[in-house]
Amino acid sequence: MDFRLHPSTARRSSTARRSSTARRPSTAGRRTALLAAATGLLLTGIAACSPARSDTADVSLAALPSSDETRLSAYYDQTPKWRKCGAPGFECATLKAPLDYDKPSAGDIDLAVSRKKATGPGKHLGSLLVNPGGPGGSAIGYLQAYAGIGYPKKVRAGYDMVAVDPRGVARSAPVTCLEGKQMDTYTQTDVTPDDEREQKQLSAAFDRFASGCQTADRVSRRVLPHVSTVEAARDMDLVRAAVGDEKLNYVGASYGTFLGATYAGLYPERVGRLVLDGAMDPSLPSRELNRQQTAGFETAFQSFAKDCVARSGCPLGTGTPKQAGRRLKSFFNELDRAPIGAGDADGRKLGEALATTGVIAAMYDEGAWPQLREALTAAMTKKDGAGLLALADSYYERDADGTYTNLMAANAAVNCLDQQPSFTSAKEVEDALPSFEKASPVFGAGLAWAALNCASWPVKPTGEAHRITADGAAPIVVVGTLRDPATPYPWAKALAGQLSSGHLLTYDGDGHTAYGRGSDCIDAAIDTYLLTGTPPKDGKRCS
Repeated sequence: MDFRLHPSTARRSSTARRSSTARRPSTAGRRTALLAAATGLLLTGIAACSPARSDTADVSLAALPSSDETRLSAYYDQTPKWRKCGAPGFECATLKAPLDYDKPSAGDIDLAVSRKKATGPGKHLGSLLVNPGGPGGSAIGYLQAYAGIGYPKKVRAGYDMVAVDPRGVARSAPVTCLEGKQMDTYTQTDVTPDDEREQKQLSAAFDRFASGCQTADRVSRRVLPHVSTVEAARDMDLVRAAVGDEKLNYVGASYGTFLGATYAGLYPERVGRLVLDGAMDPSLPSRELNRQQTAGFETAFQSFAKDCVARSGCPLGTGTPKQAGRRLKSFFNELDRAPIGAGDADGRKLGEALATTGVIAAMYDEGAWPQLREALTAAMTKKDGAGLLALADSYYERDADGTYTNLMAANAAVNCLDQQPSFTSAKEVEDALPSFEKASPVFGAGLAWAALNCASWPVKPTGEAHRITADGAAPIVVVGTLRDPATPYPWAKALAGQLSSGHLLTYDGDGHTAYGRGSDCIDAAIDTYLLTGTPPKDGKRCS
């Protein structure tokens, strides 16, 4: 699926959605933004699961044996060599991790770690590891641009703020696939094929992307089979040991909730204070995850449309939100037939694919709704696609010079490894289209076809859908937002119910994730938990 990052992450990508609100950056789920990652939390893509026979998995994630640390003592006994980096107050270090935890003799990979020490005064509470989601979002980028300076002062006073880029991401043995012009072509691929010829073109685009990952640089090829969420969670335990903490304290958003829950399942006795904000349900097979995320984006769009049609000059007209959705879909169809100019230096035009991604990007944060209204007005009335293109670029983390971060490559790599493909053929997608279009008349077709991306993946998946109970873990706070587009609210309820010590905290609001997004009630509950260890009452609701 496509979870993307936490809306307050600082990456322009995940962040674009949040446009320019104070704390912007977060991605938590991206799907392939429409294309690139149909499995992650980026747009609809969570980890792609196999088309299971039931709606949820029966298997549970098993805890690792305590002897595992002894077996890997060479990695657990590391002492970080911190050096100044980035903005004032931040330090960086490199840790070694086994490429293959089952075969440590296969060699190492480098993990990039950063921290900002507690500012005090008061009791030192250890380290607080943060992750903004993705998969594919840079945790170090999030720490240095937002969490290390934007988290509540009292939290930063008590904790060393720490981040590790997950394996395959940004500074930690990054996976690469396509670059520059190739990515431009890929992101413009039509994901609503009208006939067999266009279906073949879409499949060919996925094939080229997958082939690019397989033939990329040596580091990328080497790490590609070893970027699963389970392996990334095991890396987090190495970081916990390296900073000298007996237990892991952690705030994860979007896909970061899957990473944090996986850690809890593997190491329940090492769970300190865990906040899982914008939670995903690991027990759902990928096809159902994608379908439910599709419904989540429809819910978010209906909320935006309701607000828009009540305003003078709404580009989607007046009337009901459903009528607004039909107008938007009609506009997408027009762009499919005839893309419009976007004032782009590289000559790109705004077609259906990039326009859809631009709209989806704005669904992550209601603070981006004014920007979306302006962009739609310009595109629909003036044939100026620059605004929507800018939103799409932010989602894909494309810079003005035409370069991309490795967000989308890592997103696909993790998702396609974590579970079986959602679809393995165009026929399977066609059969599922009615259910996806029912879930979202506006986005359903595109998100269904985008979920075909893992069918061509060069590495066989190693994971499957599973429940996470983390029996014996300390209280874990699971946060769900009622109209979250990327991680639908039922997922938070499901994860909180699976975790033996889960406490559900509900935010009655819009946008992706809840912490630090304007609710004093949510922030107070989470701050209290992080500072004292006292979780909110299970089922607490905030607005």
